[in-house]
Order: sequence, then C-alpha cells, then structure tokens
Amino acid sequence: MELSPQQVLGLRMSSLLLRASSGGAGGAAGVAEVVTWLGAMQAQDLASGLWSFGARLPGHTAADVTAALERREALRTWPMRGTIHFVPPRDARWMVELMGVRVLNGAARRREQLGLSEETAVQAMDVLGAALAGGGRLSRSECLAVLTEKGIGTGGQRGYHLLWYASQRGLLCIAPNLGNEQSFVLLDEWVPDPHRPERDEALGTMALRYFRGHGPTTRQDFAGWTGLTAADAKRGIAVAGDALARVTVDGVETYVDAALLDTAPPPAGDDEVLVLPGFDEYLLGYKDRSLMVADEHKAAIIPGGNGVFRSTVVRAGRVVATWTRTLTKSGVRIAVQPLSPLGGSDRAEVERAFEPYARFMERTPEVRWP
Repeated sequence: MELSPQQVLGLRMSSLLLRASSGGAGGAAGVAEVVTWLGAMQAQDLASGLWSFGARLPGHTAADVTAALERREALRTWPMRGTIHFVPPRDARWMVELMGVRVLNGAARRREQLGLSEETAVQAMDVLGAALAGGGRLSRSECLAVLTEKGIGTGGQRGYHLLWYASQRGLLCIAPNLGNEQSFVLLDEWVPDPHRPERDEALGTMALRYFRGHGPTTRQDFAGWTGLTAADAKRGIAVAGDALARVTVDGVETYVDAALLDTAPPPAGDDEVLVLPGFDEYLLGYKDRSLMVADEHKAAIIPGGNGVFRSTVVRAGRVVATWTRTLTKSGVRIAVQPLSPLGGSDRAEVERAFEPYARFMERTPEVRWP
C-alpha cells in the first residue's frame, strides 16, 4: 500500500493519540493507558511531560496527572539514549536492561572527564541503596547530601552522573517531585512486581509499541528512538509479526499498527490545531522530522541544534508556530511566535487551541502575538 504524506500525517496523529478518535486505542482513559500505548514518552522536562499526557487526556488537569504518577501509573527513568522518559512501571527494569546497555557501556569516558572511577560509582550505589531501603524517598539534593556525607564528591556534574548511573543500573528511578525537586526511590521497592520478558519478547514489544504509537514510520526511526542496533531493530519488527503492516511512502518502506489501517482515519485537515510541549513524542519520536517541520523552520524549533525543543503549535500535522508560557497568580500568559504569517481567522483558531491547555493548568489564558 502506498500512502501520501498527508495520509501519513493523519495516521501519525491517530497513532500518537492526538485525535479525539485515536486509532485502535479508542481514546486513552488515563495516564497508564497513554504511556503503555506509546511505549515511552520523553520527560526530561517535567512540565512538558505533564502536558504531553494532558494533550491526550481531555478533561484532565496537571493535578490529575500528578496524582496518577503518585499512584504509580507511570514512572520516570533513563530507559534509552541516556534521556529521561515516562515508562510503564512494570516495564521499567527490562527496558533499562534492553536499551540502556549501550549508553552505560559508553559512560566510562564521561566518568573519566568528571574524575570519577567506576569503583566510586558502585560505592555511590551502595550508599544510596542503604539510604533509601525500606520505602525511603529522597529529593535530589538530599541524595547528594547523603553521598557527600560519605565522602563522595558531587560537585559539578558528578552528582547528576552518579544518580543517572544508579538509575541506569536499575537501582533507582525518579518518583514524583518533592516540592520543586526530583525525588528518587529504589526501583525494586517502587515496582515490586516487574515484568521480566525474554529478550525476543522484549524486542517485539518495543517494536509493536513504537510503531503502534508513532507509525507509519521507518525501521531507522525505530532504531534511533530506542538506541537499539539495526540488527535488534530488525529482529523486533520480525517478532511483532502480523501486528505490524508494511506500507510505502514515496517509495520508502514504513511500518504501522495493522489495526490502525482498518480504521482508515482521514488525512490531517486544516481544522486540526494542536498545542504541544517542546519535548513531545510528536517530534522527539522521529529521527526524520521532515513531514512535520519545514527545513527552514527547524532552527526556530531547536535553536542552535542543542537538543532543546521549543513548544509548538501544529496545524494539519505541520508545525506553524512556537510558544512560551509565563505563569501568573491566576493565569497563564502565552507568547506565540508564528513561523510564517497567520491571518486573523488562523490566529483565532490558535487561540482556541490554547483553551484546553489553560484548563489543564487551571488558569485563565492570555495569548499574545508579536
């Protein structure tokens, strides 16, 4: 089957749960369903991560999502590419073991730059494990204070690296914030009944979830998203089997959830305007973002190419503006920067698209234009 770019964008919006009648999910009911459907969700910036859920859960507020995280419907850790994601809690351990190994193997050079030995990193794990045992939960600064008390230096980026290393090794995970700080718990205590699939099952699960939650897209995008080798990515697709359908886009082979094709969602239309956070899977889920972003606009979305993505306004599957927010006592002031001229009716549509975000934040919106 050959698909047009507009058909692909329409299918992706359904795969990503960004349409009210999203594909095989039938519309997710809560945080656990969203993160399981997508497989993992970029979450190094917590505020962005919360709105990634909110954009897919109409009627939910930031407080609702935070409460779901306290109920352990999702947790944050470093499962792949050395980057924080939300993942299904029972899958956290095997995801870290499957996809984090290559990043972990490359960490020796970083430790050398920081003046840390592997022995010190292992010692830090012992210290943190003892401090958190028995249901403990410490903020990031409290974790660093515990390490310092035991003579382990945490200056510069050393403290961050040690917390990352302990999480990458499966000892820690990130619990919901204590105040404005990350907090850490022992993964085995936070999730006492982890799923433990065999390697082939794990590869197949990642392939199914990725293409179900992001397709149609390529095997190269899957490998880039997971950090898996090309061989492992190919094996995962093979294990997923008939659950995935193969389609072509401009002659390029891509994969999509077979059940999604049966629903035949329409192409993305001009009336579909979305407000998304900067680190949403809509962009972060792909290596090749050319369908969603014009080449001349990439620098506006990722200034300096430094990996920090600005929040976006998306129309018909394409980025048309970026935005920033400022919280006031009872409101949220939103500054929109169009990537190309938008007329009055277009601006009115964009302003309406911010209303769900304001309700999510439980604040009154004020949209400003340059």
